[in-house]
Amino acid sequence: MYNTILVPHAGTSAGDKALKHAIHAAKSSLAEIILLHVVEEIPRPPMFALSTSESMKLAKSFRNANEDLKKGMISEMGKRVKICNENNIKASIIVTIGSAADEILKIIKKQKVDLVVMAKRRKLKGLKSLLTLGSVSRKIVENTACPVLLIDIE
Repeated sequence: MYNTILVPHAGTSAGDKALKHAIHAAKSSLAEIILLHVVEEIPRPPMFALSTSESMKLAKSFRNANEDLKKGMISEMGKRVKICNENNIKASIIVTIGSAADEILKIIKKQKVDLVVMAKRRKLKGLKSLLTLGSVSRKIVENTACPVLLIDIE
């Protein structure tokens, strides 16, 4: 039924719960799992307030900090890949820098994802749950054609 399952993961227990559901779905359809972590870009101060050399140094520092965060999350996601492999599921890691919702949508298209399994933050019933989804969950549900499985974290 599914070939590629995307699990956006923030390195949290909520993401681990979503991963468990993805592993179950992958086992029944022999799908591959892609673990995605998006490093939110560190906001920069306005560059017009700094000299050119200060601006260049600061930009380099921000790039280095983002890359360090990215490397750390690759290592952290490696632990989750091991869990997938122990369950005989092929898994890979993608770590990007940017806006979470935008990056998730890009990966869905680029990797031809069949199913997204992700944690949701709010626990409400019925229509209220759709009206109050977190901003990332809402944007994914509204802007992709593939099925999205939202996992309650409570």
